[in-house]
Order: sequence, then structure tokens, then C-alpha cells
Amino acid sequence: MIEKVTIKETIKEFNKLSIQVSLNGLSFCIVDTIGNTVLNSDSIVFEKERTPYGLQKGLVALFNKHNIPQQQFSEIIVVHRNRLFSLVPRSLFNDKEMVNYLKFNTKILANDHIAYDEVENHDIVNVYVPFVNVNNYVYELFGEFVYKHSGTVMVESLLTGQGIPKEPTCYIHVADRQMEMTVISQRKLLLYNSFDFITKEDFIYYLLFTLEQLKLDTETTKLKLFGAIEEGDSIYDICYEYVKNISIFVPSISSYPMDLGKDAIDFTVLKTL
Repeated sequence: MIEKVTIKETIKEFNKLSIQVSLNGLSFCIVDTIGNTVLNSDSIVFEKERTPYGLQKGLVALFNKHNIPQQQFSEIIVVHRNRLFSLVPRSLFNDKEMVNYLKFNTKILANDHIAYDEVENHDIVNVYVPFVNVNNYVYELFGEFVYKHSGTVMVESLLTGQGIPKEPTCYIHVADRQMEMTVISQRKLLLYNSFDFITKEDFIYYLLFTLEQLKLDTETTKLKLFGAIEEGDSIYDICYEYVKNISIFVPSISSYPMDLGKDAIDFTVLKTL
């Protein structure tokens, strides 16, 4: 006997889920890869930074709100956003030395699980600590899935396509009290780093310190801001006081129509769809 499968059930098997998680907040997006549309998305910004356990509780609540555990997906991607990472040249990378790559940049625990991503088409490996409890929760719900660090997604996105800058350009993605900074010159990556900030003064300090360390001129270096920021914001205005060549960056985000409003969906979530 041949089991009947309805068209509606078949279509569900081609839905794709992308999730971004950080201690400051989280978001998700579901797309229909057949209809080429966004089906659902939502995000949460925590009032204060949570523990990994608190992050998981937030994800469970968000999933239950949208009945996500009861759905099926053809592909699931989890993007981990944190400062527990280190970029390593591929020629120097050894998967038995991953603890050593991280210990000079960040505080890690003996039982931390360490993972790595290979940045596509570039000789870079991103070594990082994912939120293991989040991975375990997603695995219990859906089985196998793909996970990456947000830095991997960011660097791959900005170093791909026709608009890779030749002149020194600093991109800063602003989200959930966190600034992800990517500096590109001569179409090559000079730096990717992530900082937590509270005030606009924190933001401008990290920006100017980075440019100084890279010996980049604030008069000529292009500054492109994107994410949770727009012209007239206090952060934009203070940046303009010090870096004159400043603009809001509008990246080519996704091939899916943003019926629910692209501004509500995290950049790294969209770039994995």
C-alpha cells in the first residue's frame, strides 16, 4: 500500500530554519525555499546579559511561542554570536592546538567544547566556543543540523561578491549591545573582532582604538554601519565627529522577499538562508 502524502506536508519538508543565539538576545527566521518567501521570524533582546542556561530558556520560550518544535525543516542552521573566538591562518591551523589559539584571547574553561569553521574561499579558520547546551537542545528537537560562528558568516558575506572594497573600509554590525567589526583593504581581511558596549562612548573608543592599531587614517578610511542603527542615532552622530567618511551600509541580504520586515531579522540569520 502506498502511503499518501499531502502537498502541504511535502512543502513543509522544504522549509529552512536559521537561528542566531547570543547572551544578549536571539532571533530566528523560517523560509519556504519552494515559494521563496519568509514564513515567520522573531527576535528577543534580553534586558541584561544572560548565562548560557538563561539563553537556552529564552530560546525554549521563543520556540514554544511559535510552535517550532512541532514543525519539520529541510535544513537548520544555528549561528553562535559571542567573543569566544580566534581567527587563524589556515597554514598555521592544527585541530589539536585549538585551546592554544583561544587561551590568549579569551577566558575558557577546561570542559568547554571548541569548534572551528573554515571560511569559504579564504585561507582562514575561525576557532570558537559554541553554546553547547543550545546545540544539544536543537539536536534533541530535530536531529542533525549545521552550526557556525557569527564571525564566519560576517567575514564570508563581506568578502564575497562584486563590491569588495579596495580602499580601507571598516564595517560595523550593531546588534544587542554588541558591535562586530570587519576591516577590509585591498579586497583582503585586515581584522574581524567583536566588542560588547553599553554607551556610545564605549562604541567610539573601540572603533578609534582599532583604527589606530591598524594605522588607518580616520580622514580617509570608510566607515559603514549596519544592523540596529540609522542616521541620527547617538552612535552614528558620535562616529561622524571622528570619522568623516561614514554611511549606513545596506547589504544585499537575501533572495527572499522580506514580507515581515527585513529590519526585524538579524543579518547573520538572513545570510545563512
